Amino acid sequence: LDSIIPNPKKTNSCNILELAQVLEFEFLLNKKKQSTVMDKLLTASLFSSILILSLFSTSYGQNQNCSAFAFRNNQLFATCNALPLLNSVLHWSYHPDNHTVDLAYRHGGVPNTDWVAWGLNIDGTRMVGSQCLVAFRNSSGEIHAYTSPVSSYSTQLAEGALSFNVPRIGAEYSNNEFIIFATLELPAGRTSFNQAWQNGAVSGQALTAHVQSGDNMRSFGSIDFANGKLGGGGGSSVTSRQRRRNVHGVLNAVSWGVLMPMGAVFARYLKVFKAANPAWFYIHVACETSAYIVGVAGWGTGLKLGSDSTGIEFTTHRNIGITLFCLGTLQVFALLLRPKPDHKYRLYWNIYHHAVGYAVISLAIANVFEGFDALNGQKNWKRAYTGVIIAIGAIAVLLEAFTWFIVIKRKKTDSNKHTQNGTNGTVNPYGNGTHQQA
Repeated sequence: LDSIIPNPKKTNSCNILELAQVLEFEFLLNKKKQSTVMDKLLTASLFSSILILSLFSTSYGQNQNCSAFAFRNNQLFATCNALPLLNSVLHWSYHPDNHTVDLAYRHGGVPNTDWVAWGLNIDGTRMVGSQCLVAFRNSSGEIHAYTSPVSSYSTQLAEGALSFNVPRIGAEYSNNEFIIFATLELPAGRTSFNQAWQNGAVSGQALTAHVQSGDNMRSFGSIDFANGKLGGGGGSSVTSRQRRRNVHGVLNAVSWGVLMPMGAVFARYLKVFKAANPAWFYIHVACETSAYIVGVAGWGTGLKLGSDSTGIEFTTHRNIGITLFCLGTLQVFALLLRPKPDHKYRLYWNIYHHAVGYAVISLAIANVFEGFDALNGQKNWKRAYTGVIIAIGAIAVLLEAFTWFIVIKRKKTDSNKHTQNGTNGTVNPYGNGTHQQA
């Protein structure tokens, strides 16, 4: 600009025209830069959301794809099925020539102080009459596997022979998971049976009763070793309910547990960059609104699960969920009632908005982990979500430090400019009409 107007006192109309053209060019260039930054930020936000969703989808797929599991002894099985409850999976190979089955029963999410059992019920449907394979850690610290026929509800799973032969049985424990290996000589003329599976606590050397409510009372169904199908008993309806529980967990983890914190991060740390204004606001609103909409869907599936699961209660998880929904709804209405920046009530609105927002994020993260506990040890999902939260937290810490650096640097720059202006006489505090340089 100095080349255009070297001396303001000699400015003519041509100089002013050139100045206007330069200013217009600068305005368009800055607008283009802001638009480019906004596009990049929106792209980054969309990419992050897709990445998080794909991470949960991959985790969900790995949890359901039991054939990808690798046993330490490199043993392979022809068929596997994830049982619908208690974080259990059954692998097997059926040999029609001698009517035997080689199987591995996996029961995850349990401590080594528990016992686990899986069995076939030849003539009944549930526990009584089951011919069980049992495993637990004994007093010498070794994993003991044995067979136990169940003749009454007061059983303590005492060791005994089954109604069919079991030539081989063994077990191991690692990563909070029991695995029972066995070979069964199936009763003649049949490949389809009722099955049941359980876990409970060990007190000394006594196997205590399993939990008398919830999933432990519905862990039964049917199995056909020849065609690999599960069903019957509690199988089909439980599978459908388990699928709804998984959908409920994913919707709420992504919405309340991921998008909400991301929206807060965008709002807090992008606004410090002048080029990101007002892009940060629209990204913040997009994240929070999307989180609320998806969260309402997840909340609705939770209500449906509660009504379909009579006698099963996760009180803490439910109460936090209701609180989250109410606070989230208040935040949405607060957006509609947001005062202008210069309004006298804007300060109070900011205090309310920040307080409720951080309360929602804290409760949401806590409730996601409550939900994982309710899903009976979904380790892959829990680890994936923990990794996402740690990543968001680490990014927030780095951005917090960088934000303070930018703010302090700007204050020092503004202070130096103010001091220089006062020293050089470019500011006329007395208002005596002295001509100032442009």
